[in-house]
Amino acid sequence: MRDRYGGPEVVEVREVEVPTPTEDRILVRVMAASINRADLDGLGPRWLFTRLLFGLRAPRIKQIGLDVAGVVEAVGPGATRFKPGDRVFADLFLYGQGAFAEFACAREKAFLPIPDGMSFEHAATLPHAGVLAIQGLRLRDGRTIGPGDQVMVVGASGNVGPFAVQIAKAMDAEVTGVCRTEKIDFVRSLGADHVIDYTTTDYTRPPMPFNWIADVDAHHSIARFRGALKPGGVYRAMGGSSAWLFQTLLLWPFVGRGGGRSLGLLLDWKPFKPEDVETLTRLIAAGEVRPAIDRTFPLADIAEALRYVDSGAPKGKVVVLPATDPTQPVLS
Repeated sequence: MRDRYGGPEVVEVREVEVPTPTEDRILVRVMAASINRADLDGLGPRWLFTRLLFGLRAPRIKQIGLDVAGVVEAVGPGATRFKPGDRVFADLFLYGQGAFAEFACAREKAFLPIPDGMSFEHAATLPHAGVLAIQGLRLRDGRTIGPGDQVMVVGASGNVGPFAVQIAKAMDAEVTGVCRTEKIDFVRSLGADHVIDYTTTDYTRPPMPFNWIADVDAHHSIARFRGALKPGGVYRAMGGSSAWLFQTLLLWPFVGRGGGRSLGLLLDWKPFKPEDVETLTRLIAAGEVRPAIDRTFPLADIAEALRYVDSGAPKGKVVVLPATDPTQPVLS
């Protein structure tokens, strides 16, 4: 939990009462959770204007953590979809967060069943990052990549990128991953056909144009990518700094479209969309996508885990394991 804005240092572990599910809420014993860039972005917050929504001086939402996987412990009187013992997972972005705890309590519509045979650790990596990867490779009108398309994934080694690389490969695209030097072998292991080291090469000026560029965390103006796209090509960013967002809003009317190209920000994100979750789990069951887990941390070390993710060092996802014990005080 946290009471103030800041970095990972504001996060602390506390003992709290186990929530009682009311109405259509369900109580889930957390077996695994995973850290997303969005968890860190919300701590600052990265985008100062979001304080208008989440609290000007201090955060209204004290809990943190989006991705959760666990077992239903109890259900409210209005809950009908799940029963105690069911394995479920969720992205709690729209439901008050709270994945970094021993128990999470939210409306049952936040959750979906974990597929048989999937581990809690793997399930916990999917809700936010996996769904973002799918939607970053699709336009609002349903247009997506096709066989033989040249696709570049910028930020191929972190939370979202490894999913995007593998999903694009599963769609028979030719994939180029962008990462820093020490992660090149990891990105190749995901199936990328080519890898660009951004510390030595300007990936906005590639030797060949692409049909699609998925940029996980934008650092360059969208105008710089026009020449990196084929006619009809698409550039989609899934995030960026406040300055980048402001610049993009100013530039989009002038460079967002032209020559059939489409450049801009992923604005139609739908958290934990069931159809996309189904696609993702099907690809995993078929062996075409595998969640990449860099390392795990106990819940007691959540601040350290957040610092590790913030360092940019992980190759893939970082998972938090509460190791719950019903006889012990609840931590949140």
